[in-house]
Amino acid sequence: MKISKACILFLLCGVFSVFVSSCKDDEKVKTENSVVINDKEVKNDNQVTVKFTKQGELTFNTGNGDFIATINIEIADDDSKREQGLMYRDKMEENQGMLFIFPVEEPRSFWMSNTMISLDIIFVNSKNEIVKIHKNTTPYSRTSYPSDAPAQFVVEVITGFTDKYNIKEGDKVVWRRM
Repeated sequence: MKISKACILFLLCGVFSVFVSSCKDDEKVKTENSVVINDKEVKNDNQVTVKFTKQGELTFNTGNGDFIATINIEIADDDSKREQGLMYRDKMEENQGMLFIFPVEEPRSFWMSNTMISLDIIFVNSKNEIVKIHKNTTPYSRTSYPSDAPAQFVVEVITGFTDKYNIKEGDKVVWRRM
C-alpha cells in the first residue's frame, strides 16, 4: 500500500494543529526551571506550586481597636477554594495570607496535608474576634488543628507572624475585598 505525500502532509498538519491548540488552551509559559500552566507553576520535578494573587486586605486590631498589622489576602470563599487553601505554596511573604470564609459559624478544624510551609492558623468568630491561634504548624501533617470554639473565618499567615506582631486571642480582624 502506497501512501501519498499529500496524505502524510495532511496527517502531520492535523497532529501539529492539535498540539498547538492544546498548548494554547493550557496557557503554558516556559521559565528557567519550570512551566506555568493556567497560573500554576509546574516545576521540573513535577511538583506543582501556586502563586499568590491579592484579592483583598485584612487588618489585625487589638480588642480595644488599636491597629496591629495589615496583610494582603487571597480569599477562599467556596468549597473548592477552601479545600485547596495554601496547599502547594513553596513560599509566602510576611505581608500575605489567606482568609477562609464559611457560610456559618461552627467549630472548625484544619490540617496541613500538602501544605509545604509552616503557618500560624487563626480562627475567628462571626464577631471578627480571634478565638484560637495555632502557631508553627507542621508542613504536610495530617494533625488536626481545631478551633476550640465556633468560627466563621480562618486566617492563615506565615509562621511566626502572630508572635512578631503579638496577635492573640481576643484581638479582632477587619477585612475587605479588592
